[in-house]
Amino acid sequence: MTDLHPIGLPAEPAAGEAALLRVFVDSTQPLQGGNPVPLVLDARGMQASDMQALAAHYGHESSFVVPAGLDDHLCRLRFFVPGHEMEMCGHATVGTLWALRQWGRWTTPHARVQTLSGSVDIAWDEAGNRAWVSQPAVATSAMPPAQCRAVAAVLRIDPALPGLHMINASTSRVKTLVRLPSVAALDALAPDFDAVRDVCEAIGSTGLYPYALTGDGASARQFPKASGYPEDAATGIAAAALWGYLNETGSVSPDQVYTVRQGVAMGSPSAIQLRRRGDAPGCWLSGETQWMA
Repeated sequence: MTDLHPIGLPAEPAAGEAALLRVFVDSTQPLQGGNPVPLVLDARGMQASDMQALAAHYGHESSFVVPAGLDDHLCRLRFFVPGHEMEMCGHATVGTLWALRQWGRWTTPHARVQTLSGSVDIAWDEAGNRAWVSQPAVATSAMPPAQCRAVAAVLRIDPALPGLHMINASTSRVKTLVRLPSVAALDALAPDFDAVRDVCEAIGSTGLYPYALTGDGASARQFPKASGYPEDAATGIAAAALWGYLNETGSVSPDQVYTVRQGVAMGSPSAIQLRRRGDAPGCWLSGETQWMA
């Protein structure tokens, strides 16, 4: 895994080569955080195997820009983790669009990009120096008691823990939301990582997303099903699913930006911001991005 440090505006990378970003940085924290993204600005000559190999080399979700196959779209984005291709990656999309803006490759207030999960609306926030990415309305499904007990066993928590609640929720991919009673309980988790994949397959999920509500938002951790690493420092798609579920249950304010903090237990504090869409169902997803090297 490459060690990443802040730099100024880099030159555009050559075809097939990666620039390095860190996305969802929590600038209120003294530790450098966020989730790294290797970004290939011109991936036209790369095969899927090349893209997956690059993701494996860096050890992070990686973003690849290719020409759009649809009219009125800025570009098409492909995403790979070391283990496979992903339909959608929230932090990689936010970071890629921020980088395209810095390089002058995207200049309009609004645009659309093409992904395997469908077309994504994007908006530029000049004051915040960030891109906002659309996520559709959430779909949720209840989990039977046997599934909840299986997840609790993998997380190594008592299934009778006061306040414990689980539900599958999805905007772009299904995540299993696991509400814990406190941030202390969240940070203390020590899952059976070898069992995460099997339980996710059994319950139709792509990752376990335990969280605890806080005074100004939520704190969360992500244990992915099969990304090639045991924990994720910031997961925009899971945060969007959490926001959607909390919005459905009346637990978020319709007029405020909601912040989900992640990666603290890993020493990589991240801040994911979400807000309601006014023109369509669902939410907008964003966060701070920095260049890295």
